[in-house]
Amino acid sequence: MAVEIPPLIKPSRLRRRGGLLGECMAEFLGTFVLISFGCGVVAMAVAALPGSGRAATPTTIFLAAGDWLLITFGWAFAVVFGVYVAGGVSGAHLNPAVTLAMAIRRGFSWLKVLPFMLSQVVGAFAGAALVYLVYHDAISAYDHAATGPKVNGHTNATFSIFATFPAAYFHGGIWGPLIDQIVGTAFLLMLIAALIDLRNQAVKANLGPLLVGFAVAAIGMSYGANAGYAINPARDFGPRLLTYAAGWQSYAFPGSVSGVYSGYWWIPIVGPLVGGIIGILIYDLFIGDVLLVRSQLGELPEPGRARGTKEVDEEEY
Repeated sequence: MAVEIPPLIKPSRLRRRGGLLGECMAEFLGTFVLISFGCGVVAMAVAALPGSGRAATPTTIFLAAGDWLLITFGWAFAVVFGVYVAGGVSGAHLNPAVTLAMAIRRGFSWLKVLPFMLSQVVGAFAGAALVYLVYHDAISAYDHAATGPKVNGHTNATFSIFATFPAAYFHGGIWGPLIDQIVGTAFLLMLIAALIDLRNQAVKANLGPLLVGFAVAAIGMSYGANAGYAINPARDFGPRLLTYAAGWQSYAFPGSVSGVYSGYWWIPIVGPLVGGIIGILIYDLFIGDVLLVRSQLGELPEPGRARGTKEVDEEEY
C-alpha cells in the first residue's frame, strides 16, 4: 500500500535540489554506500576476522579461495545497494569512468561530468572514513601484530583495506597493472551498456542494479588478483586520500612499497577512464549499432537467424 511520506525539509527549500545539486547529493550518498560496504568487507577479511579470533592467527588472511569470494561478493553487494540508493535520482554512476563513458556515448551532459566526479570522490572518502572509524581498533591490532616493513606503524595489508596495489609478479612494472585496469573497466562498461540497453535483452523488474553487481563480482573473480580490480577512479582515489591523511603516507602517495612497486597511485585513475571509453565503444561497435540499424529498419530477426530472403519467381528472368 502506497503511503505518502512528508519531506523532512519544506518543499520551498528543496527546489534547488531538483536539479544538479540533488543529482550530486545522490552520487555522493550512493558512492558512500558503495565504499562503506566494499571497504568494509575487506576490513572484515583483513583485520576484523583475524583479530577477533576467527582465523588461525591474528594476521592470517587469504588461506583459500573462499576469502577472495567473500571480498568479491561483498563488493558486488556494495555496488547493488549503492545503485539502488542513488539510481532514481542520478542514474547511479558512482564511478568517474561510467560518467565519462556516458558523456561520450550516451548524451550525458558534459556540464555534469566534473560535479559528478567530485561528488563520487568525496563520497568515497567519506565511506572510507566511516570504515576507518568502525574498524580502527581491528586495524591497529593487525598492524601491531604483523611483522615486516611498516610505514608510520601501518602495513601494506591494512592499506589494502582501502585502496589497491599491484601483485608482486609484476615486479614493479607499469604496463601489466595498467592493462589490467583498462581491461577490467572495459568489461564493466560493456556489461553496463548491455544491461541498460532497452533495444537488447533489457533487464526487467528493476533488477538492473543486481545484475551490475553480478558483473562486478565476475570481474573480481576473473581479473581481481592482478591489481585489486579498482575499475573505478573514485573507489581508489577517495579512500587513498583517507589513508594518506590517517598515516599510511607513502603507501598511499605516491603509492610505493620498497622493492615491490612505486608511484602506483595514478594507474587506478587513468586505467579505468581509458578502459571505460574502450568498453562502451566496443559495445556500440559490435552490438549497439546493429540494434540501432535493426530498429530503424523495423526488422528484428530472432537471435542467431539471418533475415529471410525474398523468393524470386523464375518467370521474372
